[in-house]
Amino acid sequence: MALLAFAGMIAVIATVLGFEHIGGYTPCKLCLGQREPYYMAIPVTGLALISAFLKWPACVTRGLLAIGGLLMLYAMVLGIQHAGIEWGWWEGTGDCGGGGTVSDAGSLLDSLGTVKPPSCDEAAGRFLGLSFAGWNVIVSLILAAIAFRGAFGRADSAAD
Repeated sequence: MALLAFAGMIAVIATVLGFEHIGGYTPCKLCLGQREPYYMAIPVTGLALISAFLKWPACVTRGLLAIGGLLMLYAMVLGIQHAGIEWGWWEGTGDCGGGGTVSDAGSLLDSLGTVKPPSCDEAAGRFLGLSFAGWNVIVSLILAAIAFRGAFGRADSAAD
């Protein structure tokens, strides 16, 4: 379970970074915020993987997986918040905006008046009816379930 949780979290971050840097999707403020739990959970579940591999006490592996699961639940809540804003179910924050990617200082000065950061209330795109935020809700829930299965499942599930 530790390997599956760790690999899944890495895959999610690799995918969103690919969409950003290869696909050209500029993330809004809420999109960037949804990544933060992953950035915290990846090293935590990486330690859980090391703990399982080195056969550290089970409480260490299970505790780390539980923390990873909680972080994924937090990512899910952030995804729900963002998806709700995109669907117009509730108001977003007034300061929502991302930042365009700028390669050098000269470009930064030139782009100050022309680059419009993406709005948090408009989905960059939808796949099977869900935006990136909506998919994050589903994936975060799955990853939380995997981490919690390792943390609270049968004795050998943390190392599975």
